[in-house]
Amino acid sequence: MKTDLISRRSFLSVVGAVGAAAALTACGGAVSSTASSTAASEAAGESVELIVFAAASLTETLNAIAQDYSAENPGVTFRFNFDSSGTLKTQIQEGADCDLFLSAGQKQMNQLDITASADVNTDGLDFVDPSTRVDLLENKVVLCVPEGSDKGIDSFDALAEHLKAEDILFCMGNSDVPVGQYTQKILAYYDLDEEALAVAGVITYGSNVKEVTTQISEGSVDAGVVYCTDAYSAGLTPVDEATAEMCGQVIYPAAVLKAAPNAEAAREFLAYLQTDRAATVFEGVGFTAM
Repeated sequence: MKTDLISRRSFLSVVGAVGAAAALTACGGAVSSTASSTAASEAAGESVELIVFAAASLTETLNAIAQDYSAENPGVTFRFNFDSSGTLKTQIQEGADCDLFLSAGQKQMNQLDITASADVNTDGLDFVDPSTRVDLLENKVVLCVPEGSDKGIDSFDALAEHLKAEDILFCMGNSDVPVGQYTQKILAYYDLDEEALAVAGVITYGSNVKEVTTQISEGSVDAGVVYCTDAYSAGLTPVDEATAEMCGQVIYPAAVLKAAPNAEAAREFLAYLQTDRAATVFEGVGFTAM
């Protein structure tokens, strides 16, 4: 495959470099342009806890970025909720407190955005502040196999042949999980009947991309489809990358919620996520900043 693979050691070096830069900035007394109201809150002796709902595939990068951000803005702490985008969307819809939502797919964001097509936002939900919505990142869908696998699954073409022969166990995300939805498109691309394969015991499922990644890493399945960023974080080497023709682009939208308890602070953090410093961390594990 053509994707440049970035080692976990490189990622940790990137995170360390960003953290060191944040520490130097703090020691020098500089105040970033994205933290003006935060600084005012600190002066008043206040603190802000940002509640961020984010796709599970963002776990490592957002934790690293938040650590740097809090070092520069001591008045800001984070409460993260990482899970599948479908689960997070449901929790928001049911009234969970949330300042910022980062989805691994447009569908889940659109379902909460009143300005989105009624064909997608079928319930007319109005949770997202559309003025803050941005397409933040692009990811890639990849095929991975356990280390030392001898099944000969070295491409999506080979995977399709094994699935047709029903001689492997394949893991994918559930249908309400973005990575599962992308995988469904890949199966359709190869004219594979997912339901029939599941009935035949050829397919097993994960409730989010981390569960799929774990099953591959532990060798409990013969192959699985995850994001390249999760493969990097787990130390897996992808054997193939899905093309846009197979499953479309993998775009991560982000937006502040209309009922955000800390809307202004959430806007500032979202702005920070679009800076070159944050992009360095995202790109260190295979995301493409937009």
